[in-house]
Amino acid sequence: MTLPVDPIVFSSEPTGKYTVTRHLSHEIETNIDTLAEEVPIALVYNGISHAVMLATPQDLEDFALGFSLSEGILDSPADLYGIEISEQANGLALQMEVATSCFQRLKEKRRNMTGRTGCGLCGSESLDQALRLPLSKVKQHTVISHKTISAAIANIAEHQRLQALTGATHASAWMNVQGEVSLLREDVGRHNALDKLIGAMAKKECGPGFILTTSRASYEMVQKTVSAGRNILVAISAPTGLAIRMAQQSGLTLIGFAREQSFVIYSHAEAIAEL
Repeated sequence: MTLPVDPIVFSSEPTGKYTVTRHLSHEIETNIDTLAEEVPIALVYNGISHAVMLATPQDLEDFALGFSLSEGILDSPADLYGIEISEQANGLALQMEVATSCFQRLKEKRRNMTGRTGCGLCGSESLDQALRLPLSKVKQHTVISHKTISAAIANIAEHQRLQALTGATHASAWMNVQGEVSLLREDVGRHNALDKLIGAMAKKECGPGFILTTSRASYEMVQKTVSAGRNILVAISAPTGLAIRMAQQSGLTLIGFAREQSFVIYSHAEAIAEL
């Protein structure tokens, strides 16, 4: 006899409180922990579901806009006419009304990207479609100093509120040329955090600066940064070889292993002054 299984309940809040058993040396305690939530989120364009992502349910309008821009679905923020967030039985749906020209193009290029949280290639119909090559050249030419990067690394932690609560989220931030946080978005997925940041930046006038991510720099992080027209991406962890080659091709300055006292430049070092 098969016993009924209770359905998994998805939260629409970015964090939740859970009872845990904590082992401390030879002592055992029961505590309440605050944990990050991840929820299936469907991105729906003019009534047609295009992708389902697992993401933290916070800053979802920024996520919808940023994903749409970084994936080339929209040409500009003006192509998005409206967003409605609706709760579904198994997650959330971001119902977007977009320009007819963008929707027609999307229908022609539709691919199944369900569950795209890792490699970023799942369901693509061709290699060219997956990598969107060749990348356009970045037009921004911001130059920063090594002191700016050091300041950014020192400043970002105090702005990572979800990370401080849960220890489970990535952050992407727009840093000004003094290394101060201008905008920051968090998510359990590094790609999602960057999409949220790109969406937030598209709605606000941002001065000169650069993107800082608390994750590794995969090819997709490079792709999204270039799509946003930004010429410097600083990552706390390592890049991949493909990310470096794509950065070299597009004119992006790619930095990894960023610390307060050190970092590694992998492409276009001319954007970093005072070395």
